Amino acid sequence: MQAAAALTALTVLLSIDGLAPHQFKTKQRSDEETTGRTKNPPHIIFILTDDQGFNDIGYHNPTIKTPTLDKLAAEGVKLENYYVQPICTPSRSQLITGRYQIHTGLQHSIIRPSQPSCLPSHMDTLPERLREAGYSTHMVGKWHLGFYRRACLPTRKGFDSFFGSLTGSVDYYSYGSCDGPGLCGYDLHDDEGVAWGQEGKYSTTLFTQRARKILEGHDPADRPLFLLLSLQAVHTPLQPPKSYIYPYRDMANVARRKFAAMVSTVDEAVRNVTYALRKFGYYRNSVIVYSTDNGAQPFTGGSNWPLRGRKGTYWEGGVRGVAFVHSPLLRRRRRVSKALLHITDWFPTLVGLAGGNISQSRGLDGFDVWPTISEGKESPRQEILHNIDPLHKPPAETTAWDASRDASRDGSRDASRDGSRDASRDASRDGSRDGASVSTSNGTTFKKPKKKKVLKQQPKQKSVFKLKTTKKPQTFSHHAKPLPKKGLKPLLRSKPAPKAKTKAPPHSQQRSRYRPQPEVQSSGAPSVSGTSRPKPQIPSRSKSRRTASQNQNQNLSQSGPPQPKSKAQLKLGLKSDSRRTLFQNQNMSQAGTPPGSHPTAPPVWDTLVQAAIRVGDWKLLTGDPGHGDWVPAQVLPTLPGRWWNLERTSSLVYKSSANKNIWLFNITGDPYERQDLADQRPDVVQRLLARLAFYNRTAVPVYFPPDDPRANPSRHAGAWVPWADEEEDAEGKYRGVYKKGKNGKKKRKKKKCRLCKLKSFFLKLNTGMMSNRI
Repeated sequence: MQAAAALTALTVLLSIDGLAPHQFKTKQRSDEETTGRTKNPPHIIFILTDDQGFNDIGYHNPTIKTPTLDKLAAEGVKLENYYVQPICTPSRSQLITGRYQIHTGLQHSIIRPSQPSCLPSHMDTLPERLREAGYSTHMVGKWHLGFYRRACLPTRKGFDSFFGSLTGSVDYYSYGSCDGPGLCGYDLHDDEGVAWGQEGKYSTTLFTQRARKILEGHDPADRPLFLLLSLQAVHTPLQPPKSYIYPYRDMANVARRKFAAMVSTVDEAVRNVTYALRKFGYYRNSVIVYSTDNGAQPFTGGSNWPLRGRKGTYWEGGVRGVAFVHSPLLRRRRRVSKALLHITDWFPTLVGLAGGNISQSRGLDGFDVWPTISEGKESPRQEILHNIDPLHKPPAETTAWDASRDASRDGSRDASRDGSRDASRDASRDGSRDGASVSTSNGTTFKKPKKKKVLKQQPKQKSVFKLKTTKKPQTFSHHAKPLPKKGLKPLLRSKPAPKAKTKAPPHSQQRSRYRPQPEVQSSGAPSVSGTSRPKPQIPSRSKSRRTASQNQNQNLSQSGPPQPKSKAQLKLGLKSDSRRTLFQNQNMSQAGTPPGSHPTAPPVWDTLVQAAIRVGDWKLLTGDPGHGDWVPAQVLPTLPGRWWNLERTSSLVYKSSANKNIWLFNITGDPYERQDLADQRPDVVQRLLARLAFYNRTAVPVYFPPDDPRANPSRHAGAWVPWADEEEDAEGKYRGVYKKGKNGKKKRKKKKCRLCKLKSFFLKLNTGMMSNRI
C-alpha cells in the first residue's frame, strides 16, 4: 500500500510538471545524449606504455602479435593524428598537468634520479581534480616525475595509492635502477615506502596483478574509479620472458625479436585488465584509453616506420603516438579519427567526462576533445607547440647579424615576393651562422674556422634595422632581453683582425636570426593553415619582462574557414603562385604605417634554438630537431654502419643539410616529412616563427638543477627514496639551470679510435649471438 501511494504521489508531481513518467525518462535520456556524457561518471582506465613506436602494434604492423589491442582498437576509435612528447618526463608531465612543458619549467631533457626536481608544487593535477569529483584514484607503474622530497610523490599529487617505480628505467626482475656508474639502487615502492622482497617477479606481470587487485577490492557501484596503469614496457632493458620470444623466432634481429616479445607481454596485460573490468562489473560504464608516451628507439628494437625520426627527436617518429579509446559509451565506434589531438587534452577531457570542474585549473593548454572522440565532431585543437628548449642550442662565438634583400626596389608585388623568397632561402640554408658548431639531422657537426672575419653585406641589400617608421623592432629570444638603447648599426663587425688571404663567399656567412621581408598581398588571400580560429595579433612592441599572467589575456583563437585537405588540392595549393598567408595581413603591419611604406618585419626568432610547432597542416622545426632518418624495421642494424646513409644519399629532398636549421612540412599532404617546403613557402615560415615567439613570451624559466649527492642510494639502505627535507626549497636554491663544466672551460675530447670501436662492437656482437640461443 505504501509503495502504491508513493507511486501515485510521484505520478501527480510529474503530471504537474507536464511530464508523464515515460516522458520523463525520455527527456532524461535525450539530455544525456545531447551532452554526450552519462549522469553516472564512468570508470576511467588509462593505460600508458613506454617507448612503443608507431609501427609497434598489430593494426599498423601485422608482424607484431597484439590480438587484444587490435580488437579493442577496432571496436573503439583509433587516434591516428595523436601527438605526445619525444621523451618520458615531458609526456607524463603534460598528461598529469594538462600544460605544455614551457609552462612547467621542464623544457629540457628528463628528470634524472639524482636531480632535485619534480612537478611544480603550485600546479594542480589530473588525479586531484578527479578526486574532487568523487573518484577513487590509483596509479600502478612508472612515475618518472621526480621524488626528491615526499611532496613530489604520486600519493601527494592526487593518487590514493601508488605501486611502482619512481625513476625512468629499472630492471624488469631485480628492480635495480642506475644513474651512472656506481650509482644504483632498488626502485619499487608501495605508496610511500619501499616494496622490498619482490625480486624475481617480472614487472609487467607484477603491475598487472596489482591493477587486478585494485579492481577486485573496489566497489564500482559505490564510487567511480580512475586507474593509471603506467607500464614500464617496452622501455629498455630488453628483458622479455623466454616463452614470449618463441613466436618471433624468425626475426633475424635479436633486439627487434625481444622488443616484439615485450609488446606481446603488454598485450596480455591489457587482456587481463579488460577481463577484470568485465568480471567485477566495471566494463559497461568504463572508458579505456591506451597511449604511448613517445616514439620508439630503432637501436633498441623499436620501429616508427614509415615515419621519420626516433625517440628524442621532434620528427613525426618521435612525437606521433599510438593511441585508441575503447568504451561502450562511445556514440560512434569502429572508426578511425584523423582529428588533431595532443596528450595535454586528456586533462580537461577526462575531468569533463567525470563531471568535474576545470574552471579552477588556470592556464590549461589542453582541450576537451570527448565530442571529437565520441561523436566524430571537429577537434577544437588547431595547433600544437611541441616544445621550445632554449638550452638545446650550440654556443655562439660571434655576433648574430641580419640582412635581407630589399624587396621594395621596384615597389611592385613581384619584387616583394622575390625578395621574401630569396631572404627565406638564404636564411634557411645558412641559418645558424652565429654558432661555433652546427648539428645537422644526421648528427654531423661542422665547426667554424677560428680566424676572425669582417662580415660584409651583399650588394643590393639593405639592413632590416633601417626602418622608415620610428618604432624599433623587438627581438624575442628565450631570455626576452630588450634591445640596447643605443643606435642600431646595420652591420655588427667583430674586432679588427688581420686580413685573411682568402675571403669566404657571402653565402657562407652564418645567420641565426630569421627575418624575411613581409609580402604584399591582396586582401582576399585565403588561409593556408586549414584552421578555423582567428590568430592572435603579434604586437609590434613588448616589454622585456615575460609573465604568464600578462599573456593569458591574449586571444589564442584562429580564423578562416577550414580548407579541404584532399591530396589533389594540397598539390595544387603547393604549386600555386598566389602568396597565401597563415595569418591576416593586419597582424603583420604596425598601426599608423603610411601608405607605400613597408611594414615592420615580424619578431626575430633565434633559429638555433630547438623548437617545433604544428599549426593546421603545417609543421615547423628550428635548431636541431634530432636525427632525421627513416628506419624500416626490416633493416634494423646489427652493425649501425653504411646502411644509415642509404636514403640520405639517394633522396633529392636532402640536398645539403649542412648548417640548416629551419624545416617546414605540410603534414597532411606529406606525413612522412620528405618534402621540405621552407624555401618555397617563406610566408608560412615567417608566421610560424611568430607563433613560436608568441609562445616563448609565455614560457617560464627552465628548471634543470645539478645532481644532489644526498640522493645516492648507498645513504638510504640501497634504495631510491626522497632525500630532501620538506621545508627545503630546491627551486629557490638553484634558481635556474645546471651549467655543465667548471669556469666555462671545455675538456679536450680524446681522438676517437674507429678501429677500436669496431673491434669492441664485434666483440659485443659475438657475445650477444652466443648468449641468445633463441
